[in-house]
This record gives sequence, structure tokens and C-alpha cells, in this order.
Amino acid sequence: MSDKAKRASFKSERKFALAPCGGQNQSVKADLKNNWSKLQQLALVEIEATVAELPKPLREQAQKLPVTFEKAPNIGLQVDGIEVDTLGIFTGSEFADDGGTVLPPQIILFLENLWDLAEGDEEVFCEEVHTTFLHELGHFFGLDEDNLTERGLD
Repeated sequence: MSDKAKRASFKSERKFALAPCGGQNQSVKADLKNNWSKLQQLALVEIEATVAELPKPLREQAQKLPVTFEKAPNIGLQVDGIEVDTLGIFTGSEFADDGGTVLPPQIILFLENLWDLAEGDEEVFCEEVHTTFLHELGHFFGLDEDNLTERGLD
């Protein structure tokens, strides 16, 4: 993939610093982290609730945007410059772009990274899914990192 294609494909990524989780939370964290379907279910419910709260014009566009769940960035994404601790990415062209695109627009959320950030807390996990989804959705609507930071979505 050319450098120009990489820039067009991966508009944004939201990251965190990997940190070990200690104490009794470690076993709870491991239990749910190993239950991929539960992480997917929690994330899907949170995204559906988030989309439902959007104003109608934004909601209609957000409902058309595919959201994919992955455990973490795969080797191919890492080779393309996506760091292992990335929480989510938006790929493809922004909603307002008219030009050609490398990939169709979509949001990819990395659920195990989000779970690690939440340190095994389901409520925090859902909050981070919410924030990361809105962050990536903001890129779809053309917001840059500064615009997102101003809105508390950094």
C-alpha cells in the first residue's frame, strides 16, 4: 500500500498506553476478555444506544456506516503503521468527500484493547466504546483531532 493510500485509508486512530492490571480485577478481566462474544455484545449494545441518541441527520448517516469488531490491530495493520494499543480506527473517505477512495468507510473497534483500558470494568468498557465510537464517527463527519479534543473525544 502506498504512503498516500495509507493516509487516505487510516484517517484516525485512538490509542492508550498499555498498563498492567493488578489485584483481584486481573481474574475478572481475563474471564471476560476470553469471552469474545460477551465483549462484542456489550460493544454492540453501547453503539446502538449511542447511535440512537444522535440527532436524526447524523443518526441516519451513522446507521449506514459499518462498525467492525476486532480483538486488536492485526499484523497487516501494524505494518501499515497502526500501533498495537490502538482502540479504534476510521478507514475510508469522510462523508463529505467526493473523490475516489481506497476502502469503503467503516469504523473498526479493537475490543480487547478497550477492555484492557477499562481494566476489567464493564461500565468503563462501555464508556470507552462510546467515546471511541464517537471519536471515529467524528472523523467520518470530517472532524480532525483538534475538533475532537475540543469535544472531549480525545
